[in-house]
Amino acid sequence: MNYKKYLLFAGFCMLSISACKKDYLDTKPTDQVDNSALFTSAANAKNALNGVYRYMYERTTTVVSTSAQNKPGVGGIMLYMDFMGEDLGISSSNWYTSDGGSWISHRTDNSTMLEYMYRTYYRIIGNVNYIIDNIDQASGAAADKNVVKAEALTLRAYAYFGLVQLFGKRYDAAAKPNNQLGVPLLLASTDTNKPRESVENVYAAIVKDLETAITLNATASNKSHAGIAVAKGIRARVALVMQDYPNAIKYAKDIVDANQYPLMSVTDYQAGFNNAGLSEFIWASMPTLDQGDTFGSYFAQIAYNANTSFMRANPKRINSALYGQIAATDVRKKMWEPAPTAANFPLPATNFSRQPYMSRKFSVKEVGGPSLGDVPLMRTAEMYLILAEAYAKTPGSEAAARTVLFNLVKQRDPAAVISINSGQALIDEILFNRRIELWGEGHRWLDLKRLNLPLDRTVVPNYVSASVAGTLTIPAGDVKWQFLIPRAEMEANSGIAGQQNP
Repeated sequence: MNYKKYLLFAGFCMLSISACKKDYLDTKPTDQVDNSALFTSAANAKNALNGVYRYMYERTTTVVSTSAQNKPGVGGIMLYMDFMGEDLGISSSNWYTSDGGSWISHRTDNSTMLEYMYRTYYRIIGNVNYIIDNIDQASGAAADKNVVKAEALTLRAYAYFGLVQLFGKRYDAAAKPNNQLGVPLLLASTDTNKPRESVENVYAAIVKDLETAITLNATASNKSHAGIAVAKGIRARVALVMQDYPNAIKYAKDIVDANQYPLMSVTDYQAGFNNAGLSEFIWASMPTLDQGDTFGSYFAQIAYNANTSFMRANPKRINSALYGQIAATDVRKKMWEPAPTAANFPLPATNFSRQPYMSRKFSVKEVGGPSLGDVPLMRTAEMYLILAEAYAKTPGSEAAARTVLFNLVKQRDPAAVISINSGQALIDEILFNRRIELWGEGHRWLDLKRLNLPLDRTVVPNYVSASVAGTLTIPAGDVKWQFLIPRAEMEANSGIAGQQNP
């Protein structure tokens, strides 16, 4: 993997105006600032880390497209994951449906969408590898260096977790070791031309990074940084995917029991999901107004009142059958409008379309200004749902699963009563709550894959087949559940010759 030319100055590129806009496989920045200065002190290394966080919400460029409005960092990947499912749709073909929802681009090895996802995660990895390799030798207090190191390790684990879920086959605990091909594992800044490691080995590296980060016990300076709570939250996610229910319980329960990020009130739940100051936001990308990108941000693609052509003409809609299952007294019922009118769904201008079941969950922070908001990367509600699912799949723990689920649902629905379901019915109830709670936050396709479930849009009454080129069903286990490795990577990395996905 020919990363050395690109990554040598990658951290600096994100902190300054530079010519870092070429293919990630063959980029040499024009500014020749001494890269070693970034790592002489903990403070400088933290500045490099801040650059990584900024990159995570910035519009991502590709070889073909240098102005990709539909590629707003990791937020764009989150949106693709939901558009590839059955619960989020639009009335006509557009970026996310033609690229993702149609299930074509991720199986086209030269597609810009495919390159964008691969590049985004590996650029995070490349930058934090330099930090991890150098932070121990930097000057500064040990506590300060531990904070930087822990966050860098957490970000590396986060990026590899994203990559292995997309480009590898699903993890199957019953089939250990999972020797199916994962992704190249670069764990040092000097690594290059690496072969694809097994899914098992990639997950082992992810777990090691997260557990090291947790041991360092670093408290984040704010919610845009990946402190110990984020490390525990990602560890819980990873354990759930690995069907490692004891660890999913352990780490999700740590967050729930600490109550550092309490569940939102009913009022706050309707505030637009755009502010990391909301109590249950654990981790969020937090662009400021001066960093605004009116057209190329996460909120430009999902906020009902974003003044962009993608939103004005194509309001984002929920699966109407799923919506019909939400209790009338549940605040989540108010996140979508089955019959929008000027009275019940005001919009900024007359050129905004209204369509049945359109979303009002996400709102821009400043109507008429940049299409900005704090991107929700992790919320406490997800930890409740991980905990409930892990308990439900642990023999003898169904009562605990029902209690955890009730503790979440009663915050959303004052009329809720504790579930009496058991077995698969209880698991289905938990998964239903995942679908409505985490809608638009990037989980649905990943849930279908980890649970080895098929995609079935034929049961969605308001799904528009033409918006996704007629792609309505994909069987569980089909090869299409794996993304292809980008052609540029296959050509540049001699280590993965012959290792393309089927």
